[in-house]
Formats: sequence, C-alpha cells, structure tokens
Amino acid sequence: MARRRIPSEVGSAALQEVADGLASRNELAAAVRYCLEELAERAPGNSVEVRVPPFGVTQCVAGPRHTRGTPPNVVETDATTWLALVTGGLTWAEAQAAGKVSASGQRADLSAWLPLFSRHSAPASGGPQ
Repeated sequence: MARRRIPSEVGSAALQEVADGLASRNELAAAVRYCLEELAERAPGNSVEVRVPPFGVTQCVAGPRHTRGTPPNVVETDATTWLALVTGGLTWAEAQAAGKVSASGQRADLSAWLPLFSRHSAPASGGPQ
C-alpha cells in the first residue's frame, strides 16, 4: 500500500474549500490528490490507472499488475468531474453519459468505489461489499 502524502485533515479541508467555492489552485490540487490517495487505499492494486491531469495519477484495483507502456485499464477525467464523482455530486453513469470521464479496459469501471465521501466531506462507505 502506498504511503499517504496528504494528511486527512489537509485533504478534508481542501475538499471543503472546493465545496464552498473558495479553493485556490493549490487547494484544488490537494483535494484531487487526497481523493486519489483515498481511492488507492480503498481499492488497493495496480490494474487500473486513474489520471486527473494536471494534478495527479494513481494505480488502484486488484488484478494483473501493469509494468510497461500504456496500462490496459485507464480512467481519465478533469479535476471538477473527479471531485464531483468522489463526493457524490455526479454518478459514474452520468459522467460517462456526458463524456466527462474516459474509461478504457475491462476493470476501468470505478462505480463500485464511488463516491468516496459524502458532499459534506465525511467518509462514505464506498467499495464493493
């Protein structure tokens, strides 16, 4: 498991600033990275690469490990969409239907793990049961 780089207090505060519409670019970056770290913790593995340019990337979801070239399972979206997905403001199906998320590969469906947090930044019970 990867070591967390953004403390929960800092990540939660950044998420709240984003929710309040007061986030600076640095806070937006911290919120995105914190949520990527949280996803990697809740869905450990290396079979899916989640990209939120320009702020961060993580590997998650159990399965075959990818080591070279472009991974076979890739999810990519923008920061606003990512934060809406992880806080429940947007569902996976809605984001895909609107073309706001690109997901390729058999394991690239993250709907089992989203949302990660409620809209009030409290941890949600995301993840497959």
